Amino acid sequence: MAAPSSTVNCEDFAEFQELLRVMRTIDDRIVHELNTTIPTASFVGKVDASQTCKELYQSLMEAHTSRERIIKNCIAQTSSVVKTLREEREKAQDDVALLKQLRKEQTKVFNERCRIHYKPPKSQ
Repeated sequence: MAAPSSTVNCEDFAEFQELLRVMRTIDDRIVHELNTTIPTASFVGKVDASQTCKELYQSLMEAHTSRERIIKNCIAQTSSVVKTLREEREKAQDDVALLKQLRKEQTKVFNERCRIHYKPPKSQ
């Protein structure tokens, strides 16, 4: 039940969200396994509940660690891009293209989350 090992594209917010959804599915599978493999009182002698619980716990911790690493990595990547653009903007305050690129990065999440509900007016 390992987490997806594919390279994370932090620039595509929808793809990042989908990856997180898939990773949360791992948690659901672990809960399902807990519900189906841990014996009731009448079947207690047929399954090693201690070993099963230990393995499921380790799987859960690996999934959480992987998800946390991916989230922190994407936050760091996005922050780095915005920081670099801000620094470049400070050096070249008249660069309109740079300002547009900075604004695009800063509003990426807004656009992904609100695109269905609200369309900001086009810049003139």
